[in-house]
Parts: sequence; structure tokens; C-alpha cells
Amino acid sequence: MLRRALHRSLVCVSLGLALLAAGGAAWCQAPPGPLQQKPGVKPEQLPTAEQRKRAIHVRVNEVVTPVTVTNHTGEMILDLAQNNFHVFDNGAEQKIEHFDLGGDPLSVVLAVETSSHIDPMMPTVHQTGIIFTQTVMGMTSEAAVVGFDDDVNLLQKFTTDPDAVESVIRRISTGTSGVRLYDAMERGISLLEERPAVRRRILVVVSEAQDAGSESKLGEVLRHAQLANVIIYSIGLSTAMADLRAKPSPYQGPQMGPRGTYPVPLPPGTIETPDNETIAQGGGNIDLLALAVWLVKTGKNAVVPNSLEIASKATGGLHVSPKKDGSIQKAMDAVGGELHAQYTIGYRPPGDEPTGYHEIKVTVDRPDVSIRTRPGYYIPPPPG
Repeated sequence: MLRRALHRSLVCVSLGLALLAAGGAAWCQAPPGPLQQKPGVKPEQLPTAEQRKRAIHVRVNEVVTPVTVTNHTGEMILDLAQNNFHVFDNGAEQKIEHFDLGGDPLSVVLAVETSSHIDPMMPTVHQTGIIFTQTVMGMTSEAAVVGFDDDVNLLQKFTTDPDAVESVIRRISTGTSGVRLYDAMERGISLLEERPAVRRRILVVVSEAQDAGSESKLGEVLRHAQLANVIIYSIGLSTAMADLRAKPSPYQGPQMGPRGTYPVPLPPGTIETPDNETIAQGGGNIDLLALAVWLVKTGKNAVVPNSLEIASKATGGLHVSPKKDGSIQKAMDAVGGELHAQYTIGYRPPGDEPTGYHEIKVTVDRPDVSIRTRPGYYIPPPPG
């Protein structure tokens, strides 16, 4: 704490001298009250669909995949060595070029919903700031903060100063009723994509589970995250309350394929009926990992009950859905705990990898364990 205070004092003195030299007044304290978008400042414009398409059409130089290994009781196994792991890309074993257990520095974007829907929960969200800086950022991380409702706003650029990040989180305020979740995720991925490849790229989303108003499609966002080696961790905010707020409507979302077809793959042997189509589109017990793969392959949206959980599954991250507001802090602590006790494996594809979906599979030389990792990545065909 003394080191942080001394650092803050030196920054304040330097800033004050610079401003006095310019004829202005120096103020080293953050303005009181909630953090809000400055009047007259237009929100940052998100990339168009065509720009996103061009941006993700790149050669895959390195694939980085997180690997979480647990025993039958759910405890993380932390004594594995590099030679215990085997990674396969479309069935072909790859040479592991990079191996680490929780030590690589992190670049983290925290995306927080600021919709008026979560106003009762915002005091609890404010309290997660200290947990985020201590357990997620740790000592070697940098972080940026994004807020979103009907707009997506960059509230804090990347910094290694945990006090600055905590201050921003503590002063976040709610705004309008929109929840541009997919647009915020896309913005976070774009920010992380610009960070050095030697850092693990982490997107932590604190939000309701459903999107309202985004221009980005979930499938495109997940595809971009996989190609950019971004892992998505998510903390759901009151999904049940969000469902109760939703007004009943016969409209079930846009048609996901030609009329009469079933664009979400059904389990083998399942008869294609209207009831089964409803289940496939999110109305029942479905394989979220299979749905995540389908979304990445098609780049489409889907009417699903929990977009956050699908996003985490698609990238190898963790989704936590707190039952009570107080559990939000425990959920953030769980995210931090896993990030700093997680294996990271990197490999380089041969260079002539074909377009289409590439399945990633990781195995370990240890019986009776469970492995969680990203399912794969998708290379789009050249723009035609």
C-alpha cells in the first residue's frame, strides 16, 4: 500500500507541474460520483460487419488453448508436466511450442453491463473491484474496462495500475435499458487482439445472459475470439429476473435457416419435429458445446437461454451464474483463482491449414481426470 501511495503521489506531482507549466490547474483526485460518459462525446463506433470479416481473415500463426484439469471431486490438478499433455488439431498431433501453468502475464478486458435493468445489483458490482484487481489482475497483469447498455464505452484504457482500475469499477453507473452484450464482447476482443502475443488474452464479462440491441452476431464474435486466442470468462447477473422482465411475445427470433429446415444440429437419430426444433434453438436441454461449435461455423445468432455460458464454452473459459447478489464477488474470486492455476498450451499449425473448422482436442497421461479446453477455431474462406 505504501508503494502504491508513493507512486500515486509522484504521479500527482508530475501531473501538477505539467499542468501548471501549461497555465492550468492540476487536480489529482478522481471526480466524485458515478463514472458516466462525458456530455457531447459520441460513443466509439464499432467495426462494420465487412470490417470484422476482413479483420478475422488472417493466417493462424499460433493457437493458444487454455487447459483446466480436474479430478473426480472437481479439484484442479496442478502437478502435470508438458510431456503429460498431447494436443491434436483436426486429429493430427501437434508439437507443443509453449507450456505454462498460471504464470504468463495477463491482458484482461472487464466488460460490465451498465443497463438500468441491473441497477439494484450495481452496489455489489462496485464491490467486485477490489477482488478483480487482487485475484484476477494479480501482480503482472494489465486491464481495461468497458461498460455497455445501449452504447459501448471504453471506461478505462489498458493500465497496470490496480488502483485506477478499482476506482473506475467503483464509480460505474447504470444508464439506458439496452444490453449490447455481443457488441461489447466484440469491442473487448478487438482491444485484446492488439496486445502482445506473449500475454494471455482474457475477456471477463459481467452481465445478464441475453443480448438486446447489438449489431454483432454471436457466431461472428465467438469466431473472432477463437482466432484472436481470447478466453471468455463470464459472470451472469440475475438471469431469472431478466426472464421475468421479458414481455411475452409470439415472435421467437429471426429464422436461422431456410423455412422448414433445422439449422441447429440435432442429436443423431432424433426426428426433426417442431418440438425438437424448439429444443435445438434453446428451449430445452441442449448440448451447449455443440451449439457453440455450430455458431462459430456459421457466424450466426441463435435464440438461446444463456449466451454467456456458450461464449465461455466456445473459448475454454468458465461461466459462473451466482444465485444471490453477494455471490457475484465469490464468482469473481473463482475466475481469478482459475486464471492463475491454469495450464496454457501453444502450438503452431503447419502453415497450409485449410479453411473451415479445426477441432482441438487435448489429452493427458493421467487416468480419471476431466479436461476443459476450447473446442477449436474456424478459418473463413477468402472473401469472394
